[in-house]
Amino acid sequence: MSGSTRMGYGTSILKGLKTESLMHAKHTPPCIQGIDIDKHHVRNKNRQAPKSQDVYLRLLVKLYRFLARRTDAPFNKVILKRLFMSRVNRPPVSLSRIARNLRNAGTKITVVVGTVTDDNRLHEVPKITLAALRVTKTAKARILKAGGEIITLDQLALRAPKGANTLLLRGPKNSREAVRHFGYVLDMGPGKNKKPYVESKGRKFERARGRRASRGFKV
Repeated sequence: MSGSTRMGYGTSILKGLKTESLMHAKHTPPCIQGIDIDKHHVRNKNRQAPKSQDVYLRLLVKLYRFLARRTDAPFNKVILKRLFMSRVNRPPVSLSRIARNLRNAGTKITVVVGTVTDDNRLHEVPKITLAALRVTKTAKARILKAGGEIITLDQLALRAPKGANTLLLRGPKNSREAVRHFGYVLDMGPGKNKKPYVESKGRKFERARGRRASRGFKV
């Protein structure tokens, strides 16, 4: 076989392969073809599950994931989202806050996805029905003594699967001591009310300029 014959034979094979690949591309189902979506590198950073490995918390997530999917009540979606949250984002709720919010709420079930704590400034605890993740020992004793009732979140799902007649509360997120230090670095000085990070408290530690208006430093 001469060189020109071999070249012609190879060219015909390449043409045949090209034609076959084009025919295959025409009939490729849409599910196999890629879709060039916009912002493909952006991901949702919100939690889709709790970090905790607590078995009971995971069971609650399973329950409220089902309720959020199968009911049209936004209440279950909110509960599910709060079950995912870290402990910093689930601040405790005091009995005084619950009592204050129940003044105009009637006999609603108070729901707290977090811890309920006692408040010794509250002299009289009203009769309440409380559903929470956790209740401290003293808060539990005061609620039960007042004739109230404490239920778990899975018992709440049986009583109010759509969140009817409930009052959903959460604590103040920015009441932590750490939040007092937060703010822009240069946002210090008299009247700024930002707490400095100091090694000690005393006469010689950050008491003069920048902390008092009378000490010759203005921001």
